[in-house]
Amino acid sequence: MSKKQFFLGMLLASLIGGIVALAGVSFLVQPQNATSFDEKQQASFVNLLSGEDFTVPDGINFVASAEAVVPAVVHVKSQMTYTGSSRGRRDPLQEFFGIPPRDDQRGGEGRTMMSSGSGVIISPDGYIVTNNHVVENANRLEISLDNNKRYVAKVIGTDPTTDLALLKIDGEDLPYVRFGDSDKTKIGEWVLAVGNPFDLNSTVTAGIISAKARNIRILENVENGLAVEAFLQTDAVVNPGNSGGALVNLAGELIGINTAIASRTGTFNGYSFAVPSTLVKKVMDDLMKYGTAQRALLGVNIQNVSPELADYLDKEFPVEQGVYVGGVNENSAGEDAGLKPGDIIIGVDGRMTNNVANLQEMVARKRPGDEIEVEYIRDGETYKVKATLKNFSGTTDVVEKVIPKTYDFQGVTFEEVPSQVKEALEITGGALISDVIGEKWGRAGAKPGFIITSVITENARIRISNVENLLEVLNETEGEDIVVLGMFQDGTEYYFEVN
Repeated sequence: MSKKQFFLGMLLASLIGGIVALAGVSFLVQPQNATSFDEKQQASFVNLLSGEDFTVPDGINFVASAEAVVPAVVHVKSQMTYTGSSRGRRDPLQEFFGIPPRDDQRGGEGRTMMSSGSGVIISPDGYIVTNNHVVENANRLEISLDNNKRYVAKVIGTDPTTDLALLKIDGEDLPYVRFGDSDKTKIGEWVLAVGNPFDLNSTVTAGIISAKARNIRILENVENGLAVEAFLQTDAVVNPGNSGGALVNLAGELIGINTAIASRTGTFNGYSFAVPSTLVKKVMDDLMKYGTAQRALLGVNIQNVSPELADYLDKEFPVEQGVYVGGVNENSAGEDAGLKPGDIIIGVDGRMTNNVANLQEMVARKRPGDEIEVEYIRDGETYKVKATLKNFSGTTDVVEKVIPKTYDFQGVTFEEVPSQVKEALEITGGALISDVIGEKWGRAGAKPGFIITSVITENARIRISNVENLLEVLNETEGEDIVVLGMFQDGTEYYFEVN
């Protein structure tokens, strides 16, 4: 056999082999006489997702985490009453008695509005963590569980500086989510976001931790200008209604409370932000124990170390990251510890503080009187010093919320008007409605937050000086028709009739 014949034979054999192989593959891939896509998809030439050898990699199975968390994430519905300046038709009788116009004479003002968000049960007896902005200004809070059970919640306390709030419902053996350690989360780690976006109950989305200690400046205008923003950033889908919901790891542990999104449209654009669980747990403990968050302060004015700051100050920093001390407040923890303007803080309690958000979060986890170790650079040398943190007043005292005394009458709860409210409204007395459960007063138009200043009976108009005075009048006129006058805390006048 010549070489030419040998090569022609090899070429012919290759062609025949290829045709046979293609025919075999075609036969395997395309089932004969298939009548459904089920049959078509059963015969695949290679299927990596079938067979006993395929398993979900450890730690990337979302099912167990979702099943554990979903029953403990609740739907929070907030009811708010909005009022505005009075306008409408003139009533001479009202003017004679000094009675302000009712809602139906305000052109539809005094409306009740509803908004919704999410919350996370964190104890079997019904404590719930959510965002402050979910419950702010609410007159009534309704809680719905995943199993459709309904509760009415009361606010235990709020902390606008971290946008957190603690609620309580009356329940036993409720499902709850355990706290995890957000410090141990790593960038790239899988997480789940659970909440109620667009009122779609019990929605679970997945993503990864995209960044940590992120400051997006959404709390800049809160009281005292001392907001704490050190968010976990994720790409798990979060939308309006997710606020206050859970961010959990794949072990089903709470590592954050979903709070905000970065968006130009109002809906998810790829980034969401959660308050880290280490900070959440501290604030929740404060609110449960003291009724108010215990804010500890180092008392220094700070900025991020950056090339821009170096250029502005015309100086060269010894490090690329850290927290530059621009000033030290008098009688502060920082001053007592010996910190000075120009120092660069690089660590707290052995943990690096690369930026302002890191430092604020570390300090915010403490209470007045707690001691921290501050590591800083001065004139090229590194030092460590102990600092005892103080409160807003410059002391180490823990501040407890004063719980006002309440009085009940026919399903309405009254309390004394706070002195600062009376001063702002320029009134000398009154009684504040804090809750309305009774049908009689609720149907008449009584609303939480309303301050009763006068009661008109059949014989006289009686000015109300305090709650005890009001209760005396109500007991004496029980069974009579009365007109209750007063104002809301924004100064809007209002009245209603109790028959």
